[in-house]
Amino acid sequence: MTALPRGETPGPSAAADDDTAAAAPDPSAEDGGGDTSGTATDTEAEETEGTDAAGAADSTDAADGEAAAAAPSEAAAELAAQRELRERIEKRKAEKDGPIAAGAKLSGPAADLLAAVRAVESGEKPGAAFFDASAPAPRRAAPAPAPAPVRPRAPEPVRAPQGASAEAVAAVSAVLAEGGAPKALAGPAAQTLGAQAAEALREDPWQLLAVAGVRPEQADGFARALLGAACGPDDERRTAALVCWLLERAALQGHTALDASAVRAALAERAVTDPEAAVQHAVAEGVVLVFQEGLDELDDEGAEELAESGEHAEDAEDGAGAGAGQEPPQVLLGLDRYALAEESLADGLARLVNACEKDADWSEAAAAAGSPSAAELIRTVAAVGLVAHTGGEAARAEPAALITAARSLGLRAIGAAHSLDGRRRLAEALDDPSAAVTLTGLLSGADGPGRDEDGAIAVDVMVVLDAPQLDVETAAILVESLADGTRLVLSGDPGVLGSAGAGRVFADVLAARACPQVVSRTPDPGPIGELVSGIGIGELNQVEAPGKEVVIVPVHDAGEAVHRTVQLVADSVPRAIGVPPADTQVITVGHGGSAGTRALNAALKQRLNAGPGRFGGFDPGDRVVHVPTPGRTVPGVVVSADAEGLHLDCAGTPVVVPQERVESSVRHGWALSAHQAAGMRWPAVVVVLPGDAAQGLSRAWVYTAFSRGERHLSVVHGVDQALPRAVAQSPSQDRTTRLRALLEALPTATG
Repeated sequence: MTALPRGETPGPSAAADDDTAAAAPDPSAEDGGGDTSGTATDTEAEETEGTDAAGAADSTDAADGEAAAAAPSEAAAELAAQRELRERIEKRKAEKDGPIAAGAKLSGPAADLLAAVRAVESGEKPGAAFFDASAPAPRRAAPAPAPAPVRPRAPEPVRAPQGASAEAVAAVSAVLAEGGAPKALAGPAAQTLGAQAAEALREDPWQLLAVAGVRPEQADGFARALLGAACGPDDERRTAALVCWLLERAALQGHTALDASAVRAALAERAVTDPEAAVQHAVAEGVVLVFQEGLDELDDEGAEELAESGEHAEDAEDGAGAGAGQEPPQVLLGLDRYALAEESLADGLARLVNACEKDADWSEAAAAAGSPSAAELIRTVAAVGLVAHTGGEAARAEPAALITAARSLGLRAIGAAHSLDGRRRLAEALDDPSAAVTLTGLLSGADGPGRDEDGAIAVDVMVVLDAPQLDVETAAILVESLADGTRLVLSGDPGVLGSAGAGRVFADVLAARACPQVVSRTPDPGPIGELVSGIGIGELNQVEAPGKEVVIVPVHDAGEAVHRTVQLVADSVPRAIGVPPADTQVITVGHGGSAGTRALNAALKQRLNAGPGRFGGFDPGDRVVHVPTPGRTVPGVVVSADAEGLHLDCAGTPVVVPQERVESSVRHGWALSAHQAAGMRWPAVVVVLPGDAAQGLSRAWVYTAFSRGERHLSVVHGVDQALPRAVAQSPSQDRTTRLRALLEALPTATG
């Protein structure tokens, strides 16, 4: 395996610019350790907006316990629980064998909207009463052939979360003061726990753990102050709150469930003396759901014996005893919101496969496609209702060709991208730019064709680009919003980092082989494309870059990494490549540390747009990212500020962020993490790898960061051999989910 290519840092000569790497020694010979005395990179899960939580380098306490082996007594408890839940499992199996009931497993807004549409069907309310609903409506029957009414597109609104009443905040503040907790938590606690938050906290102080950023030791101190000697480490209120907190923390890392043994191990680390009883109590109270993954695959006799043979727990764990020769079922714990979303999504995907008109004749459209891969995609979509399409950036032309072909056949076809930049790139490839939308805008009603008379999205062919960024809850809402007969295409690059939200929808669909898969044969061009293609298969190859498309800049420590990065963005790349600083994006591993996004943004602001930060730390002209909801990163530029809030220009769309939301949802954006950058591309990218970032590297991280540049990639390299090691390591399933098993259990799975 060879190192990354080294070359001259962009510039006319080494003498003219001190960030030259032409005469630098090979990075493998460098000390390369970086500034190990600096603060380690912050985890993405610690960010309040949650944009990078899905791939954080720091693990939760639940993840720390995953390697702990379960004791025989714990295995016996699991088997006893299986016996108690046998009736539920049989009911679930019966439901799978019967017809799929659309929307039966939804909760929250999606369930409310489903009830609303059913009210229209029963004549209880007129359909017009729901046309202006801002939330996505659930799917209904297939629309009539005639074009459905189309609502005019409007700019996507930016809404601040609805706050709690002043009375509720004041009541919570009094309780927090009594328990010695910061009064700053009053607003978030009242908003999270509702109007009766003060009473709830007084009765169960550990409910404070539901507030973002509160840790168990802080909740314990609050509880001791309120309850005194009446509380202890095994208080059932505490253990139930801890179980929920562990699963919420796991969701920030992308998990929709956790192995029960990992949860018990994490509880033991939190001074719970009987983790087994704590988990059983949490299940009995409905705090979490329990699932026996793999039990459905056992035959009826073996499953019954396994559920009733608690006295042979050790043999069952070894695969012996009842059901010998078969793996014992894995016991998972999950929050109901993610469990129901995964089950609804699995059923909805099966519905789309089965409800579509099979073998439509799109042969002429396929023949007119611009590439063999595009033609294959068009033919496949004509034959089935759900298709997975994989490929890199150049392969995005194939979904665009599909959309164009479908519209030429008189079908309503649109493509939804993860970001505004993705929408722009898709629109450039389409004859009709209005067919390109953002997924968030489509579901909110701000983008796209609107809803038909039955509440379904008025579309016949739905293409979702950047599918790896699709979390399970968003995917469930989208699928429920599609009418029977709609064709859905999930398209994306499987090598990039996953969604900021919980789940790994695209990876699970691919792994379950739940639908036909079309693999693009269109490679990404140029030296960057060649480099990224090698990373995708675990090789960090040297590539020829005659036009300085790829440049490596070795550094010894984090301070030098920041200095070189500023020089590249402000001087070298604009002069040698012709890309201005406004079009050059810096990407680094985390937010903290001496070369994280915070440090880099401070240095870049000082060089590119120095100012006093008179608008809450921002000045007109500052590059920022707005995070209206967790997982959504919207780049913008500060325009001004007034009593309304901070005024931003986000890709031509004016956005006003209320004053109270600026601190939590707006950051400087010259430097981003790779998770924030996913789904977007820039003419030039500078990837910063300081020495203290080595542990945060993975093949998916490197693949994502290096593939964000269109014309130029500079790598500020201070991690020595950690980079090739990260690329060479085989990617593993880093998220625990149930979707793959649910899809494989459906009769539509093709695996």
